Amino acid sequence: MITFDLTGKVAIVTGASSGLGRQFAKALSEQGCDVAILARRKERLEKLAEELKKNGHDCLAVTCDVTNEESICQAVKDVADHFGHIDILVNNAGVVEYSSGLSDHTTAQWDKVLNTDLKGVFLMGREVSKVMMKQKYGRIINIASVGGIQAGPSQVSYFAAKGGVVNLTKAMAGDLAPYHILVNAIAPGVYDTEMTHDALDAPGSLVLKNRVALKRFGREGEMNGALIYFASDACTYTTGQLLVVDGGMTSML
Repeated sequence: MITFDLTGKVAIVTGASSGLGRQFAKALSEQGCDVAILARRKERLEKLAEELKKNGHDCLAVTCDVTNEESICQAVKDVADHFGHIDILVNNAGVVEYSSGLSDHTTAQWDKVLNTDLKGVFLMGREVSKVMMKQKYGRIINIASVGGIQAGPSQVSYFAAKGGVVNLTKAMAGDLAPYHILVNAIAPGVYDTEMTHDALDAPGSLVLKNRVALKRFGREGEMNGALIYFASDACTYTTGQLLVVDGGMTSML
């Protein structure tokens, strides 16, 4: 029987203190999941944990810097010790750095974005997969971007990192398939979040909005269907795939 119920499952969501990560944590909790929420801002995590516990499921706030291997290893250990198992990983933590062009994009900007958006996905996936391999079960969902498919000016490190996430997802899927661990990615388009709201409300954003087939930006909850499918036991024969949830943005010329 196809089921999207996540009761009894344990999920980790990185970058959960705001934006899409917060939305993903809420969606998983509402679907019956116990959730471990990871980020650097502990006070925000604790506030969200209190909110999610009202759904009747456990929520553990864990401070974690995904650019730091030791921090990741400790966080995964803390989650495994607390819950006893880890069934789902949502690799969501990410940053972006802007510049006027390639010649002005600094090495520090490159390192910051690649360490967070790509290396962090690799490290977190590697450590969580060790737990999942023992269980012979798992779901890993990497958050890529439409910027991993199509690029443009001013964000060279971000586009490079997200393109890497797309192919890393395929590589992870191949390595982990023998252990019944499915690895997929979601590529969001432009969403109205805490981080992007002011920019998307500016007059200049109309050009970007007109590149979207639906002529609007994504709203809270509109990635939940993709997330829950990849996280659930309805997903049994899909791995190494990228699902684009962008309102048709990448379908436009």
